[in-house]
Amino acid sequence: MKEYKVESFIYYSKLKLDTKHILKDSTKDIQVKLDEMAKEGWKLSSTDATNFGAAVYMYLYFERDVK
Repeated sequence: MKEYKVESFIYYSKLKLDTKHILKDSTKDIQVKLDEMAKEGWKLSSTDATNFGAAVYMYLYFERDVK
């Protein structure tokens, strides 16, 4: 049997010359979360992202075997 967990991140667009600022910020944060979840036995099973207005919403779906 499996158990599932969702982690979400929200990033807001800023008026900057660096058009990739969301990518740079989110990459660091998501890597930290992936490392943290892996230590607890979770595996990334899926991802999703959407935007609304000036925000980008990212979702990470994890699963692990129930002990």
